[in-house]
Amino acid sequence: MAGIQKLNLPEYSFRIKNENGNESIFDEIRKKFILLTPEEWVRQNFIRFLVSEKKFPVALIAVEKKVEVNGRPQRFDLLVYNRNGLPLMIAEFKAPDVKITQESFDQVARYNMALKVEYIVVSNGLSHFSCRFNFSQNSYSYLKTIPAYDEICSNQGAGFS
Repeated sequence: MAGIQKLNLPEYSFRIKNENGNESIFDEIRKKFILLTPEEWVRQNFIRFLVSEKKFPVALIAVEKKVEVNGRPQRFDLLVYNRNGLPLMIAEFKAPDVKITQESFDQVARYNMALKVEYIVVSNGLSHFSCRFNFSQNSYSYLKTIPAYDEICSNQGAGFS
């Protein structure tokens, strides 16, 4: 299977099908099969990690939706909302062979100009980075781990607005 590589995440089982030589993976969020690319493999594993290990509610996760940045349409990889429907965390995924660079963070920071979320995650499935944005100081601090959903919700806005 072309898109499947061992990642630095727990192993999960997925619905994968092969049609006309193309592999697809079932996306539980979008409720459809998606072409299985290396980046999609990372996204699907990370979604499962967030839901299974970090207790993120599936109903509050959006995948590959449009956002307008400086008047131009962009598409984020994953956005998590709080229980009030406000954006809480944005994630950007890269294929495992793509090194996470400052450019990766700059990309998600541009999306965040429009979304104004406190938590940012960037992952290539092998390396994961999370940070918390401080809007009053226009800076961010790296976190040691990916926080659980309830932890993010309970910290939301605490001294960071």
